[in-house]
Amino acid sequence: MGNEGHYLTREGKEKLQAELDQLKGPAREELSKRLRSAIQQGDLSENADYSKAKEDQGFLEGRIQELEMILGNTLIIDELEVTYDTVGIGNTVTIQEEDFPEETYFVVGTKEADPGKGRISHESPIGKALMGHKVGEMVAVSTPGGELYFRILKID
Repeated sequence: MGNEGHYLTREGKEKLQAELDQLKGPAREELSKRLRSAIQQGDLSENADYSKAKEDQGFLEGRIQELEMILGNTLIIDELEVTYDTVGIGNTVTIQEEDFPEETYFVVGTKEADPGKGRISHESPIGKALMGHKVGEMVAVSTPGGELYFRILKID
């Protein structure tokens, strides 16, 4: 992804910030209690509670670092200069494959992609193929099953 940062909607950034606050506060506190209680049980070499708590602590601290890195380098989609002449991050795109029904996708950054909910990443095969194209253009998308061709019907 290079240095361009992480693309998030305002809502996506708030979700990650809430998770970070939860991890740094209540979750860390809970782990400290578990570690203290395991240490009080004595022999740490055979203490499964202690081992599990240390492992959980590693995951927790790793996730905190990951979230801090993402949040420290975020571009808010809602605040980008979203244009409607070509497809870009922050656009909603309506496309159609041959005679199939139209499909509409919201182009987002990789952290918020959820194809089942119509949110595709600008780095996914369809997202990548659509980027920079205009209404009316035919776009080829390479998939494991072969090439698919979509016409861009609308960019919002």
